Order: sequence, then C-alpha cells, then structure tokens
Amino acid sequence: MISKVMPAAKSFYHCCRYVCQDIRRAEVLKVEGVRGHDYRLMSADFESQRQLRPQKHQAVFHSVLSFYPGEKLENAKMVEIAEKYLQQIGMDHTQYVIAKHIDKNHLHLHLIANRVDCDGKSIRENWQGLRAKKVSQNLTQEFRLVQVLKKNLALTHLEALNESEARRYQVYQSISQELPKCDSWEELEKRLLIRGIDTRFRYDSETRERQGVSFRINKECFKGSQVDREFSCKNLERTLALRQKQILQQKLEREDLERQRQSQTRSHRMRHHF
Repeated sequence: MISKVMPAAKSFYHCCRYVCQDIRRAEVLKVEGVRGHDYRLMSADFESQRQLRPQKHQAVFHSVLSFYPGEKLENAKMVEIAEKYLQQIGMDHTQYVIAKHIDKNHLHLHLIANRVDCDGKSIRENWQGLRAKKVSQNLTQEFRLVQVLKKNLALTHLEALNESEARRYQVYQSISQELPKCDSWEELEKRLLIRGIDTRFRYDSETRERQGVSFRINKECFKGSQVDREFSCKNLERTLALRQKQILQQKLEREDLERQRQSQTRSHRMRHHF
C-alpha cells in the first residue's frame, strides 16, 4: 500500500464532487460528521465546520491509499486501515469520508477530511505527506499487505495530480523508459531532450566533478532525487557504469564466440586438406 497526500483542493465542494459524484466508480464506505449520500450536502457539512475557524482557507485534506494490483480486501478491512491511517497522522478528531474507487486495475481509497477539527482548532500540516508515507509503510506490515518496493505508475492516480506533480511523473516515466537503452550521460541526455526534457548538472567548484543532476521540463526543474531516489546523480552514474560493463562483457563474449568460430573453420579446412 502506498499513500499520496494530494495538494489542497480549492474547496470541499470540488473535492467531494470529484471523489463521490460518479457512483459507477465510487462507493462511500464510511463518513464521520457529514452526510454521505449526496456530495453537495457532504461538502456543505465540511464547510460548516470550517467556519469555526474562518481564517483557515486551505482546510481540505485529501489523500489516496493505493493497494497493489490484484490485492483484494473486504470493505470492512479497508475502513479499518483507513481509520488507523487517519488516526496516526492526526486527522481523526475531525470530519472525514472514506470512499472506494473501482475505476482502476487496483483498489484505492480516497480520504477527505477537515483540517479544522471538531473543536474548531486547526490541524497541523507540518511534514504531513512524509508522515503519511511512513504510516502507510507501517500499516502495510501490520496488515500484511503487499509491499511496493519501487515506484509503480500503475498505482499513481495521475489524473488527480496537480500540474507540477504530473510533470514530475512525466520525467520519471521518460527516464525509466530511456535509461535501459543508455550507457552514458550523453546518450541519456540526447534521448531525454527528444522528449522535451533538458538535463542539467551541478559541478564541484574545485574538482569540477558532477555533484548533482536536475531535469527541466516546461520551465520547471526537478532534482534527480526529487523524481526518484534511483535517479540521483550518484545512482544514475552507478546504473550507467553497470550498463557500460554489461555492454563490454557482451562485446567480449561475441568476440570470443567469433574467435571460436574462426578456429573451428580453420580446423575443418585443415582436416579436409589432408
């Protein structure tokens, strides 16, 4: 299971409509403090509590919990997991909605909650995305769910991402597809440039060694490690070096096979000559 805390929506109305309007793909599993049968009434209930702290403008909490493709869980178990998740990230003493979406090849839950709690206090947001990821990892082990060891685009709700996150995933996808074909920085730069991605390096001021790499797309720049840990400068250099070694090994093997073939041909000719 992986967790993704979405950027704050403009309003509860827009978020509730996106998550709950289409009953062909969405099923509300549980609500707390709001009406769950109509997204318009649901958003009105959220907004009513937000008014307890009118200066809190970004009060919408929206997170997605995605399960591994093929993993099947009962609704009651998903609710239990979601409630523990909300409790451990500090979003339990407030209104919330747990909704299941079935429009993908993997189960995933949308969680909407009010950052203004039931006492009218503002719920802190510091490092909430990072804390949520750690909580989801712990819950994955606790409930013996399938662990996702690498980023998997199949588990990413791309249409729910903002423009910046969507571009970051575009960079991730491009590097993932092109890197196995490359054995040098130059080759990787060339292939990414065709996809509209510019590669930039940060150098040590004294040694002029590469210290970092970033990728620019549509006037936005992402550090390699922001795209994925495997795409930091050092990790990419390690991957490219391994690819160079593999290509060299394959070349040596081909040359060895060619020498053996030539040797066998000469031996065959000599036997026929005598």
